[in-house]
Amino acid sequence: MKSIRISQLLDDHDYDLQLTLVAGRHGLQRVVNSSRIQKPGLALAGFTEHLHPHRVQVFGNTEISYLATLTEAQQREALAKLFAEEEGLSCVVVTKALDIPPALITACEESGLALMKTPMLSSEFIQRVQAFLEESLTESSSLHGVLMDVFGVGILLLGKSGIGKSEIALDLVMRAHRLVADDIVDVTRRKGAVYGAGNPVIKHHMEIRGLGIINIKDLFGVAAVREQKKIELVIELQEWDPQQEYDRLGVEDKHLQIVGVDIPLSVVPVRPGRNMATIIEVAARNQLLKLQGHHSAREFAERLNRAIAQGAMRRTLGEEVE
Repeated sequence: MKSIRISQLLDDHDYDLQLTLVAGRHGLQRVVNSSRIQKPGLALAGFTEHLHPHRVQVFGNTEISYLATLTEAQQREALAKLFAEEEGLSCVVVTKALDIPPALITACEESGLALMKTPMLSSEFIQRVQAFLEESLTESSSLHGVLMDVFGVGILLLGKSGIGKSEIALDLVMRAHRLVADDIVDVTRRKGAVYGAGNPVIKHHMEIRGLGIINIKDLFGVAAVREQKKIELVIELQEWDPQQEYDRLGVEDKHLQIVGVDIPLSVVPVRPGRNMATIIEVAARNQLLKLQGHHSAREFAERLNRAIAQGAMRRTLGEEVE
């Protein structure tokens, strides 16, 4: 299970969490491994059965107001029980710039638990920190391939080195489609989908044998590239082998698993004379039809089966008449 250090919450700038460390600096080395947030109101009252470690604990108006109803000794007792979990909590965040009880500061210091505050309302902070954690904790990997946006469909081209992936991608760019990544595709999983982006070092660049490295954004303009795209179809390019049988109907769907998600897969043979850019454009259009509920191959197979069945029935009836 992937996890991140609490210190990364303080270092974040993209989600504007506005966090400030109050106490428990040693606790910045602890980890969080869930994007779900917990408000430990019941746990403060002594019901810790459903207290989850490795989650961000948010103290809002309810939690701070409850502590204010207790004496200092009762506060220390309640917090000691809360922080005594065997696996340990991840961190505590006080929202709405509320005044932090001294007992909470002391308990966090003694427990080595990072205590932070933010001026945001609890609802707004929870929304932002969940988005931050979902992105930070998502599975990620890198693939050798080319990712294109063709008619709005994210198509990942795979195949061994030298088979022509970049040349096909360049042909597609010339047809007004958009390059996302060439050679190295960084992929991440978000909410059950897989997104691909170019590696920051070589983003917008493409290697064409005989020409070298070219910059697609500089050559064709910003409309020829995009930063990231959801991967909706994988096309594996293979050298044409006359001894191998290739799928000629497309009735059965194949899939390739990427960071735990099954992506539709098509295996396309490559040989001189085949217009690969056109084939990929057709594959993109066909994928759009499938997403709309129209599976051409299966519909054709069903019509064919019905025609065969009706023909057999007519032959049977004819034999009975005779």
